[in-house]
Amino acid sequence: MRLTRDEMRGKAQTVLGLVDPAELGHTLMHEHLIWNITHPAKRDPGISGGPKPGQYWDLLNGDVADIRNTTQKDRAVAARATAEMVAAGGKTVVELTIGGLEPDPEGLAQVARETGAHIVMGCGHYVHDYQDPANHDRSVDSFAKEMIEQVQQGAWGTDVRAGIVGEIGCQWPWTDLEKRVLAGAVIAQQETGASLTIHPARHEDHPWMLVEFLREHGADMSRTIIDHIDRTIFDEDRLFRLADAGVILEWDLFGQENTYYAHSDIDMPNDGMRLRAIRRAIDRGHLDQIVISHDICHTIQFSEWGGHGYAHIQKKVLPHMRKRGWSEAEIEAIMVTNPRRLLTFI
Repeated sequence: MRLTRDEMRGKAQTVLGLVDPAELGHTLMHEHLIWNITHPAKRDPGISGGPKPGQYWDLLNGDVADIRNTTQKDRAVAARATAEMVAAGGKTVVELTIGGLEPDPEGLAQVARETGAHIVMGCGHYVHDYQDPANHDRSVDSFAKEMIEQVQQGAWGTDVRAGIVGEIGCQWPWTDLEKRVLAGAVIAQQETGASLTIHPARHEDHPWMLVEFLREHGADMSRTIIDHIDRTIFDEDRLFRLADAGVILEWDLFGQENTYYAHSDIDMPNDGMRLRAIRRAIDRGHLDQIVISHDICHTIQFSEWGGHGYAHIQKKVLPHMRKRGWSEAEIEAIMVTNPRRLLTFI
């Protein structure tokens, strides 16, 4: 059954159906529960289990690769990890495993039923190198139609519907295929009333390139999220320019406390540094443009393999914010009010 925009307006859509946005509660805006981020050329469909515990530090810092760390297809593991978040006071997870990363909509529905968590699923396609070769000749309208159907009818051959568009993937250099996918995503945003979330390329100037592209294509900037600010933007001029453009700023690597970042030549900030950057944005008047998360997409980030897990923000970050003098109103805005607004269809 295809839902109409009128049926969806004013509601949020989870993998179990439409809900009153007031039910969403504390929300993680960017996570993966069931995924395969292993490069397509290196995947093994028979892989299972997690990596060797003794490899934790080398895996964390990118010194070794193990596809058991980049592949997580076990629904029971996902349910146990999600239950930890619920027990700590979290309620909703935005799960952004999309085309190219082996999404499992029915698995997400199973996790939601078992844990009581609200799970909002993304749609669309990840970066160029992960996309199906069949996508290379597709048009903007083809991608738009697909994403609209994923929101209104069902995604990836199931009747489980997406509740947000993205995380639309971009790499560096930004490719024509990725631009066509993003242009289609903007149309899907316009046609469905959903928010749009974007994985920018690992280049400090790419988020602004996205802003220019989004403006040109008529995106709703107030409902467009630029992901991974904490590994992309390191100076106030770029940060405030983005904020002034009206987009949503997402610091979504909380819990990654190691300096070393395998994917580009940066010094990864720790949680305290993330909070200081967010504090500067709030003090400048951008509280309603901020959301946070962990972007867990490696097995060793699960608590049962020694990682911080989906409860980290509840257990560690929010208490630290209070210790540093953050108000309950500010925490409520970041964890509840802003996500609720973005996940409500307009």
